[in-house]
Amino acid sequence: MTVRVIFVAPAIGSELRAARFGGDGPADEAALAAARAAAGTLPSASRTLTSPSVRCRRTAEELGLGAEPAQQLADLDVGAWRGRSLDEVAAGDPAAVSAWLTDPAAAPHGGESVTALGARVGGWLDGLAELPGRVVAVAEPAVVRAAVVHGLGLPPAAFWRFDVRPLSVTELSGRAGRWNLRCGWDLVQGGSVRGS
Repeated sequence: MTVRVIFVAPAIGSELRAARFGGDGPADEAALAAARAAAGTLPSASRTLTSPSVRCRRTAEELGLGAEPAQQLADLDVGAWRGRSLDEVAAGDPAAVSAWLTDPAAAPHGGESVTALGARVGGWLDGLAELPGRVVAVAEPAVVRAAVVHGLGLPPAAFWRFDVRPLSVTELSGRAGRWNLRCGWDLVQGGSVRGS
């Protein structure tokens, strides 16, 4: 049986704009208004979930999803780098940043490696095969990238090759071991709401 997982990236906030690691700040009001304008454009789902971050929960709320937080969809744990910008960390420890960006198993921050994130998200994704239907999940960009890498059977290093824009939609359909990708589209583009 087929399952469809529709990932929605959250509305942007100041921490995402500043490229701060693991920031759990709220989304901007203008970005939340865009999410509100897109309410009702997503297909109905048998389950709606959200990453536990404030940004994702608020985005789900503005989209009218009534989603429940799922810890398996939590953002990449960046340990000691949480709250710092990439520039700040790179200035203090460029070798650690280089290792993190080139070795998916590295976790110089003491948190979770990209490989570990992929295993967590991949396990969740494969577990959905037992419950066919449509799932909508408002999830952090790192979670969406990890799901795509796992779903397509790509090497973990491919994680860094995907950009996930705020309020974009990425869909995986299939079942454990066989997933297809529908590349992302924006919920709101040029001021107008787009549906699937």
